[in-house]
Amino acid sequence: MSDTITLKNANGSGAAVIDKTLSEPHGAKPRRVISGRNIMLYGTLFVAATYYLLPLYVMVVTSLKGMPEIRLGNIFAPPLEITFEPWVKAWATACTGLNCDGLSRGFWNSVRITVPSTIFSIAVASVNGYALANWRFKGADFFFAILIIGAFIPYQVMIYPIVIVLRDIGIYGTLTGLILVHCIFGMPILTLLFRNYFASLPVELFKAARIDGAGFWQIFLRIMLPMSLPIFVVAMILQITGIWNDFLFGVVFTRPEYYPMTVQLNNIVNSVQGVKEYNVNMAATILTGLVPLVVYFVSGRLFVRGIAAGAVKG
Repeated sequence: MSDTITLKNANGSGAAVIDKTLSEPHGAKPRRVISGRNIMLYGTLFVAATYYLLPLYVMVVTSLKGMPEIRLGNIFAPPLEITFEPWVKAWATACTGLNCDGLSRGFWNSVRITVPSTIFSIAVASVNGYALANWRFKGADFFFAILIIGAFIPYQVMIYPIVIVLRDIGIYGTLTGLILVHCIFGMPILTLLFRNYFASLPVELFKAARIDGAGFWQIFLRIMLPMSLPIFVVAMILQITGIWNDFLFGVVFTRPEYYPMTVQLNNIVNSVQGVKEYNVNMAATILTGLVPLVVYFVSGRLFVRGIAAGAVKG
């Protein structure tokens, strides 16, 4: 088929030839801003965002109101007069039983639990994952299978045996015992993450290092670790979030003076006598969830990179 068009004057003379591709519309088809697809897409995103942000909005505005304004009953209205007294009380003077020191004591307990638990569990799990991925020792598959099974055992099944063990070795009811428990329960999933990530790295790097005479720790410290920042960030976020938000282990394995922040929050919300101070409860809830929220915002991009890298090859 010809790609040209011949044009003639009315009297049949003076013919002109025009390229057909220039006479027809070409290029990408313009998209309509308002279409069924866009309405469905943005409508779904709007509903999902509203679902998650609306409770946070209610908590924030309620925490900034005084009790007389809260008693009016309009929970969605912004505060007429902003006050930070509920935040101060939630942090420093809210009562939990006989203690009236707010969330501050629970916050520092959570810090003392989360920091060593995260560092120790990640350090051990990274070595486990490196050994399982690059050093095929005898029984590696068996140990890996045991770790995978351990990731799916319900916590409640193991609480009583662990209580007996910690009591017998003399660390039950202490922060050391709780740190050990968090390290043990975080080990299977962290080992799986590191094993998959190290298996996704080019094996030629490992073989070249072996030919150059590098050993187990030299390859791990000088080659694998510098390339593993994303997966370390993923492991850090998972551990910090899980340990900081833990309630069950904090109640079972510690005494009241070592209760983490989540247990303190529960005691503030549920053990108040007299008037129930919703503004203080909302402020205490936001303060308790603030640390994982900050960690997500600061390292969110590395978290996505690490998850994607670990999921490519297993």
